[in-house]
Amino acid sequence: MKKIAFLFVIHLCTMAKAQQVIPLYSGTIPNSRPVNDEEKSTPVTATGYFSVTRVTRPTLAIFLPEKSKATGAAIIVCPGGSYSHLAMGHEGEEVARRLNEMGVAAFVLKYRLPSDETMLHKEIGPLQDAQRAIQIVRSQAAGFGVDPHRIGIMGFSAGGHLASTAGTHFSKPQIDNKEAISLRPDFMVLLYPVISFSDSTGHRGSRDNLIGLHPDPEMILEYSNERQVNAETPPCFLVHAEDDRTVPVANSLDFYEALLHNKVSAEIHVYPRGGHGFGMHNSTTKDEWMERMQNWLDANGWLKK
Repeated sequence: MKKIAFLFVIHLCTMAKAQQVIPLYSGTIPNSRPVNDEEKSTPVTATGYFSVTRVTRPTLAIFLPEKSKATGAAIIVCPGGSYSHLAMGHEGEEVARRLNEMGVAAFVLKYRLPSDETMLHKEIGPLQDAQRAIQIVRSQAAGFGVDPHRIGIMGFSAGGHLASTAGTHFSKPQIDNKEAISLRPDFMVLLYPVISFSDSTGHRGSRDNLIGLHPDPEMILEYSNERQVNAETPPCFLVHAEDDRTVPVANSLDFYEALLHNKVSAEIHVYPRGGHGFGMHNSTTKDEWMERMQNWLDANGWLKK
């Protein structure tokens, strides 16, 4: 118990390394019901991973690279957690620091978790926050030292569903956007993502939490993102493990196939083993997917200085 508590304190300290943590909304949070802030952070394993639950006040943690390393690229990071919690450590802050080493500005999104108690329409709450994050980073790009045309989004597991929703639903703004700022991410990076909400492939927990226990077939189709790909969908980098028993690898394979069908540039890496939720490091292989992603970003011109 002491070890877990000690590691949790370490993680709380690393969160402070963000240069700034800002609220997503300056006034009333859209699509929200008036509720008390009951957010809670809890250590979940002896490895020091921690989970954040009951998020109703979304924020953006800003991690900027050293100016000498900065490439002008930026990535908004969406941790996973079945839309019931957020894995803010190994799928959030740790990733942000690694991106900074690449010269990429990172923005860790603590998005609202869907709930009928806290939202008027829970199915659009997380997407509103992802769109707002893109809007903030793009509208304030000069201040962050980033190129407004090189802003990507990354998501893990259910965070991958959110990132892929942002990449396929950007033409349907769910937030106030009077200045008509583009809500389209320039690229997507999806790690063992939930993509489909179909009975055969989808992750039932994420589906239930976002669109309810008995959703209309139209709602299932709307949020099955392999069905929402078109020629305007951003380029994508995908990583999954073949033995993932939580989110079947078919999620990534079907999304990749849809991207190819629509002539959208994509790269996919499927590992034989690794399971689900391995974050930056798949312990079953010496291969580092972050290095492959860096090569992909560089090859596509997003890391140019």
